[in-house]
Amino acid sequence: MEFKIDENECIGCGACTGTCPEVFEMPDDIAKVILSPVPAPLQASALAAESGCPVEVITHTTEE
Repeated sequence: MEFKIDENECIGCGACTGTCPEVFEMPDDIAKVILSPVPAPLQASALAAESGCPVEVITHTTEE
């Protein structure tokens, strides 16, 4: 599973880093993905960060 952030629309609230700091970080007040692909043990947390994003700028894809 791979996650992406629309950095142009990110408001820098930090919700994703608070939920899943192993996958997301906030350098320069904009969220970035730091671990891709996301290993299975972290996927639930990363999905929670995606659903918790107040501006819905986090998306994911799954490998087929």
